[in-house]
Amino acid sequence: MEKIVEQTLLFDFYGELLTDHQRSIYEDVILNDLSYSEVAVERDISRQGVHDLIKRCNKILADYEAKLHLVAKFLLIKEKVELIRLSTDDPERIKKISDEILEEL
Repeated sequence: MEKIVEQTLLFDFYGELLTDHQRSIYEDVILNDLSYSEVAVERDISRQGVHDLIKRCNKILADYEAKLHLVAKFLLIKEKVELIRLSTDDPERIKKISDEILEEL
């Protein structure tokens, strides 16, 4: 998975578990595509401080995913829903895929 997509998904699922300070800086860098330097000037902190915070947040979010697997489950279910959409004329296949989704939940 592309890194920016992965970071965005992790943030969508676990971002609320970061502190307000971490969350706002992470949003600026990852979601709003501001540079470390821009965020550093805006927040009156060092560029290295922004870099370290982003690195720490990435680790925190990855650790949550390693324990909870919510993003992985989401992607798996999304994939199975796409299969259902492609199987509109095969009710047995739809039932099988639906059962698999329910097992995942």
